[in-house]
Amino acid sequence: MTSKQDVTEKFMEIAGKIGSEKHLIAIRDSFIAAMPITMAGSIAVLLNVFFRDIPTNMGYDGFVEAMQPLIDINGYVYFGTIAVIALFFAFNFGYNLSKAYKVDPLSGGVISFASFIATMPQALDVIVDLTGVDSSILEGLRTNGLDVVQTGGEATLTASEWGVIQLSYAGATGLFTALVIGFLSTLIYVYFTKKNFMIKLPDNVPPAVNKAFAAIIPGTVAIYASGILAYLVFTVSGQPINDMISQYIQMPLMGLSQGIGSVILLTFLVQVLWFFGLHGHNVLAPVMDGIYGVALNENTAVYEATRDIAQLPWQWTRGSFDAYVQMGGSGVTLGLIIAIYLFSKREEHKTIANLSAPMGIFNINEPVIFGMPIVLNPTFIIPWLVIAPLCAAIGYIATSTGLVPPVFLAVPWITPPGLYAYLATGGSFMAGAVSLFNLFISFLIWTPFVIAANKIDVKE
Repeated sequence: MTSKQDVTEKFMEIAGKIGSEKHLIAIRDSFIAAMPITMAGSIAVLLNVFFRDIPTNMGYDGFVEAMQPLIDINGYVYFGTIAVIALFFAFNFGYNLSKAYKVDPLSGGVISFASFIATMPQALDVIVDLTGVDSSILEGLRTNGLDVVQTGGEATLTASEWGVIQLSYAGATGLFTALVIGFLSTLIYVYFTKKNFMIKLPDNVPPAVNKAFAAIIPGTVAIYASGILAYLVFTVSGQPINDMISQYIQMPLMGLSQGIGSVILLTFLVQVLWFFGLHGHNVLAPVMDGIYGVALNENTAVYEATRDIAQLPWQWTRGSFDAYVQMGGSGVTLGLIIAIYLFSKREEHKTIANLSAPMGIFNINEPVIFGMPIVLNPTFIIPWLVIAPLCAAIGYIATSTGLVPPVFLAVPWITPPGLYAYLATGGSFMAGAVSLFNLFISFLIWTPFVIAANKIDVKE
């Protein structure tokens, strides 16, 4: 007994340290802070699915034309949210990481934001056919900051190196760069601040002014360091640092995340952490949001650009877990509540079910986890650890075989089961059916253990 207790305590200690590691917390909190932006952009895309894409496919062109003002407004909202999500994340990460190191977080966020902008490519090459174009037009292009290099009938138009930012790097594809550059620039800012390399003003100066001046030297060094790094990478490799990070860091990690083994393993680890009383999603948020969250935003961006589900780059995203594995919360405990209503003879379990059912419909299940309890309860350990990975496998297979489209829209996690999957896949009834099928599977697996619990003495 002592040995088992020691193992449990050691596991909780290790998991607790991981969950409280300040760099991981900063990553987690930065993605969480971007949720309003993600939700607003996803709602805009979802509305256009119903007002533009589905009616267009059904031939209702008149309806689409009538809805055009709303469609355009949704486009503006998307452009101001998901299309530039990396910019928001860069600020959030600098803010949260600076806060963790107990230096001025607002300055840290601004410095991280500026450093990320400093690494973005500021030149744009466009190949066009200029056959027959009047020379005065070419001269006008040059006057407006474009370098025109003409070869025969074709020309390369290169925008000025100053002030032309390619917004494709500001979207979901830039999140990893924002993370790397934000980490580098913020740590430089923190280091110089801690070493007191700053301009100090008298105490009677307003605090806001004092903080701004204190950040001048650390911030300048941090932004310059990011700019120099971006310049050196481009000079040596001929590629922007954004592309290098995407090619050698982001894509390998994203690729590893898409295997069924990775999906099942991560789902299993969430359940293990919860069994020991630790919030599995919070502990693993840097992975779930930092990798699968990026996949979700990229899917959203690709769909908005192509309006073609077949073009979506990622099969499994952050929302896929909520769509197919979180019906009623971790462990698909809505199935447990249904089984208790039908088969339990224990009054305390029925009372817990009555209290938990209204919240369980909206995927809140702490009353079940800690009320039954499921935490450290050997009676329910098997279904608790088995159901979620099984549901993840079913959802993954349904997605990979094309039975359901990949999840490409962020939906509030409190959306009831079935409806969540339907909305997150842009209106796929089959996705909603798979979600409800998983709920039924969970009910079947929970039922024998609920019946077995009837035979256990309450004192035992």
